[in-house]
Amino acid sequence: MPSENTTLSALLAGALPFLRAEPHLIDPDYPRMIAAITAAGAGECWHKDSTFLGHLVGVHRILKLWGAADSVARCGLLHSVYSNSYVDLIIFDPANGGRDLLRSIAGDEAEKLVHLFCVVPRQGLVHDDLLFRYSEEELAEHLEESAASIRRAREGGLRDESERWRVKMASVVPCEGIKVKDINTGEVVALSRRMVAAFLLLTMADFSDQLYAFQDELFDNNDGKMDFSGNTLTALWPGDGRPGLWMNSLSRMGALHTLILREEELYTQAQKAIFAAGAQLPDHQPANRDEWLQLVSPPVFKSCTKLLGREEQREARDLYWQSMTAPANKDMAAAEKLLKKCSEKNGYVAEPHLVLGQVYMAQGRFEEAEEEAEQGLRLLLEWGTPWDKRMSWEGWVSWGRLILQKAKERSWPKSSFGIIGLGLIR
Repeated sequence: MPSENTTLSALLAGALPFLRAEPHLIDPDYPRMIAAITAAGAGECWHKDSTFLGHLVGVHRILKLWGAADSVARCGLLHSVYSNSYVDLIIFDPANGGRDLLRSIAGDEAEKLVHLFCVVPRQGLVHDDLLFRYSEEELAEHLEESAASIRRAREGGLRDESERWRVKMASVVPCEGIKVKDINTGEVVALSRRMVAAFLLLTMADFSDQLYAFQDELFDNNDGKMDFSGNTLTALWPGDGRPGLWMNSLSRMGALHTLILREEELYTQAQKAIFAAGAQLPDHQPANRDEWLQLVSPPVFKSCTKLLGREEQREARDLYWQSMTAPANKDMAAAEKLLKKCSEKNGYVAEPHLVLGQVYMAQGRFEEAEEEAEQGLRLLLEWGTPWDKRMSWEGWVSWGRLILQKAKERSWPKSSFGIIGLGLIR
């Protein structure tokens, strides 16, 4: 899993199997999973900004770049194949051997995740039961409080269940987990706290791969709250392709994911302390905690410890879009000003840095271009997906690498034919 100290070269090395279409180097069973979903028609199904196959591949890539375990990443690759509460994409029918087939190609753990992911009411779970239980101010405060709790526990073994953030966590996602209803049968489904964390991670990857302004128009998401309350069904696909207003929601998911991981660490420490002291564990221990689930913290939003405000995300998106449209995109001084303001409002997206890098290259400001290209590439490799989805992640990465390479060479074309003649990356 990358961290703030991970070098750009290390991030790029981790991404090369995906850039070179060699994901089997990451997971040797990848080819047969891809063959199965392709044969089932995933590449023929429409999905938001591409095909269902393209989306599944993108989510898997994101999760692997975030350091997720194979079972979780495989769930990302297969996450809606039984259909789910968001989409009608049943390409493997559980009633006709679909679950057995998935077990045979992805393993029991991944299939269990896929099945649960497809039967839980995910909109209600992620938003109503989790995110909307916290205000943004409360999340920010609890991130600070929980960080202090973890430091005290690691340094001196001090743990206090009465701390405000832990009391709130116990009410939202208690140690025994939560219960929801199967969207198909209405039966009660028990989800461990670790499973809830995994679903938050999967939803972050799922949303970041597919969301852009078209969904904002469909659901009237003008404030970026992403409560899916609007209903503009006449919105024309794909719209103008602007980045969407989804990052505030994902930063809140990431914050909640971090709180769960920290509570899990404290819970596990307490259990070990009881065992080490020779005492018996309490009788009310949760029956199924899914300890096999490896929990990781995504590198985005500074390892999910920071929030992006709704107004900041909207202002940043609008500033970026203004820089992309005439006449701003022909006025280098105006574009520079807009892109700098954009990155000040939202420092978690890559594309403004990469575009600003090109602005500097055109002016011969190579050192500044190199700095922007490095920052943009780092963010892009951490996300594993583009914010500006008019171009693919691979396209943005190659453009960023090209700018960085040319900046180090202190060279940039002086003609239009020179620009379109660029390409080789060493």
